Amino acid sequence: MVKRIFILLILAYFCYSFLVYTKSAKETEQPTDQAIAGLSIWQSRNCQACHQLYGLGGYMGPDLTNIISDSTKGALFAKSLLIAGSPRMPNFNLSETDITNLLAFLSWVDKSGKTAVPAEKVTWYGNYNIDNQ
Repeated sequence: MVKRIFILLILAYFCYSFLVYTKSAKETEQPTDQAIAGLSIWQSRNCQACHQLYGLGGYMGPDLTNIISDSTKGALFAKSLLIAGSPRMPNFNLSETDITNLLAFLSWVDKSGKTAVPAEKVTWYGNYNIDNQ
């Protein structure tokens, strides 16, 4: 009896593993050349030091996973910050092409999923309150 349960558990494990590694939770489109160029800019400017994608990254700035589809922000808001910066974000003097590529990257990220941080944990200045209280 124990041997059958063990074999059943092993079989279930392999079936589940197969499903996890062959099926995506959400099929995403392939990134465009602009989005790939935007990723390169994101990495070269070390944006992840201050910002998060999917809740991973720095905590100086907000999570940008869904900034493009955010009804209170959107692509125009993101573009204005990339052009001029803000009191907490320096102006990187990006070219129009760099800005377009970064927006394409952020749009691709936005379509790929949602950030895992609930809205009630985000403070008024964009950081996360991770206290358990």
